[in-house]
Amino acid sequence: MAQPRLKMRLGDLLVQEQIVSDDQLQLALQQQRQTSRKLGTTLIDLGFISEEQLLKFLARQLGVPFFDLNNLTIDAKAVALLPEVQARRYRALAVHQSEHEVTVAMSDPADLSALDAIANLLRPREMKLAVAREGQLLDYFDRLYRRTREIESFAEQLQEEYQDAGFELGSSNLEGGNEGEATVAKLLRSLFEDAVQVGASDIHIEPDEKVLRIRQRIDGVLHENILNEVRIAQALVLRLKLVAGLDISEKRLPQDGRFAMKVRGRDVDVRLSTMPVQHGESVVMRLLDQSAGILSLDETGMPPEILVRFRRQLKRPHGMILVTGPTGSGKTTTLYGALSELNQPSQKIITVEDPVEYRLPRVNQVQVNPKIGLTFSQVLRSTLRQDPDILLVGEMRDNETVEIGLRGAITGHLVLTTLHTNDAISSALRLIDMGAPGYLVASALRAVVAQRLVRRVCEHCSEPKAPDEGQGSWLATLSGETPGQYDYHKGRGCQSCNFTGYRGRVGVYELLELDQTMMDALRRDDTESFARAARQHPHYRPLALTALDYARSGITSVDEVLRLAEDLG
Repeated sequence: MAQPRLKMRLGDLLVQEQIVSDDQLQLALQQQRQTSRKLGTTLIDLGFISEEQLLKFLARQLGVPFFDLNNLTIDAKAVALLPEVQARRYRALAVHQSEHEVTVAMSDPADLSALDAIANLLRPREMKLAVAREGQLLDYFDRLYRRTREIESFAEQLQEEYQDAGFELGSSNLEGGNEGEATVAKLLRSLFEDAVQVGASDIHIEPDEKVLRIRQRIDGVLHENILNEVRIAQALVLRLKLVAGLDISEKRLPQDGRFAMKVRGRDVDVRLSTMPVQHGESVVMRLLDQSAGILSLDETGMPPEILVRFRRQLKRPHGMILVTGPTGSGKTTTLYGALSELNQPSQKIITVEDPVEYRLPRVNQVQVNPKIGLTFSQVLRSTLRQDPDILLVGEMRDNETVEIGLRGAITGHLVLTTLHTNDAISSALRLIDMGAPGYLVASALRAVVAQRLVRRVCEHCSEPKAPDEGQGSWLATLSGETPGQYDYHKGRGCQSCNFTGYRGRVGVYELLELDQTMMDALRRDDTESFARAARQHPHYRPLALTALDYARSGITSVDEVLRLAEDLG
């Protein structure tokens, strides 16, 4: 079956249908000669027509369907019929297949050379044309062209190479250029590319008795891929240790390291941790995309009313501001967002971190190194002699660091730091538990931000979902609401969210600003009065209620609010 072709040139058709004027067409043609871009793209860039208008017009002219890929169930086996290189080159995605034909969605169905090239690739099956937005196609390329099969293939190849060579995996010299070494590099490259492609924050490599588990944390949830080639784990760990500069002969003790690499055009910083387990060594790698840059406070998702109050605290000349939450809750993102606003030529900023996650211009960043005695407390003492205006301490880990930080906060410095506690109220009490005098905490501590991350309901498959009876009872206890008082949503699962119902995450925050009543309670070491005064503060809103506000707005689901509440205990 011959592919549909336009009977006239695109520009003439648009003028004939009075979608653009002849003057607009001539202007677009003039600009096209200068930029060498396609006419349709030029018309869109000039604002004479929208992408959707153009694509729907082309679909009508060609007598083919227009697809919204977010509402389409895409056949993964059909996707594999068109290699990724050609799919990206021609902006084409195979979405359905049958015995005799393959449906291909394209962003430029008027590109005759692309049509012919794709038709040749799909032979002997016929190509059935459809039209889709280019932005959606690019998004789906990243999601659908996963490296899963490629990873499995490299794993099989690696195991075969080492078996054929007749020696144990991991015993070879990985600094050499042998065939197995090249395959290890290719396998790891595929792992990293796949992780970056799907937006994973962590990669876990876990050897079991009979399988090797590769897990990726996406939107806070682990997704597992199982490889049967468990014996290749040693080779992977050795290569990663070499790259991170760790001791490859030490397999009995945990080790930490880091390295940088470029993946899919992005600069990625990798923090690596190894740990001896029953069947070898487990490796966890945290991926930090340096190319993404540092989010501003406006981009963190902090609610406007909390953001205004937080910025007011940041303008104070001295005092301590705590940001608290578990690992992976976005504390570093919030702190770096605050630093980016405070980073002015008139301010001397010093950070003490383990590790230094993002590089900031004009900021003096110190990496602690306990092996040589360069601890948080040791560095903190020295930084106070460096005439800083603002100090960022990566974490309050011990009594000595806490006391130095608090004393720095009452001697003219603004101190930003983190603490691992459940909520804002318990953070102030935790400082006292760590040995800091109540009067010192009261004098230094100005505000505490507690935060968590919850998953966003996928906007493409979000639908109303009333809470069940158990959830309704819990909501009534939490906020006093009655059944049916608010509309809640949940994702049913679609291609866009990999059928999870969620896509992306959003921060949930609570901000506690200490007033005179709270400070007086701390000075008396009266923790109960402090907690009571904090809960009664007119501007204090607990994390669970803030998350519930998001659920009522359709941003997240009741399930996510419940999960957060359970984490808070």
